[in-house]
This record gives sequence, C-alpha cells and structure tokens, in this order.
Amino acid sequence: MDIAPDAEAQPVAVTAAPPRLLPWPSPGGTPGYLVAEGGSSRLSRLADEMEETQLETGAEILEHARAVLGDTMSPYTEVRYVGIRLAECLGDALRVAESRGMRLPYVPDETETETEAEGEGEAGETPDGA
Repeated sequence: MDIAPDAEAQPVAVTAAPPRLLPWPSPGGTPGYLVAEGGSSRLSRLADEMEETQLETGAEILEHARAVLGDTMSPYTEVRYVGIRLAECLGDALRVAESRGMRLPYVPDETETETEAEGEGEAGETPDGA
C-alpha cells in the first residue's frame, strides 16, 4: 500500500503582497504601510475610499484654482490660499500614485531584456574581445 507524503510536511513557497503605502501619514508624520493579503481587508477598503476622496478633492480644488487664477482681480490672499491647497492636493495625488505604482507587478521593458541579453557572455570576456 502506497502512502502519499503529508502535504503539510512539504515546504510551501509563500509570496507575500508588497506593503501598501497608506494615503495618510502615521501620527509621527512618517509614511504608514499596510501588509494584507488580497487587498480586501477593512483597512484596505478605507484606504481605497480615502484615495478616491483625495483625488476628487484635488479635481475640485483645481477647478476652483483655475477660476481664481483666471480672474485678474482676485485678491492676493485668495490666490495664496488656492496655491496652498493645490500644493496639498498635489502631495496627496503623488502619494496615491506612489502607492498604486508600488502595487503594480514588475514587467521588464524591451530595452532591459535586450541589454541583459547583450551583456551575457563568457566569464571574463570583454566587449572588445580582449
């Protein structure tokens, strides 16, 4: 009688998802990260909603800024306020882009694969054949 090896005794390779940059800083002002499987946790959904809100707010502020900057009679304080808010929204949008970019799978482009193929040769061989 053949007995199959126990599946639990076999080593299993586990590939963890990369940590997710959260759309808000930690209480100390440093970046906060979430390590979760699948991205369907309550905190992941909250982060998704926050990113959506940040991007929507940025679009609204941009629309308002265009109106303020288009009016040559806008007071200095209003122009300054719009500039401050635009800087905040840009920071939020860059953080969202960084977070989403970190979660994209790595796919080498054609130039990387060509460069690697050209660089392969016998050990100690130089490009000029010396």
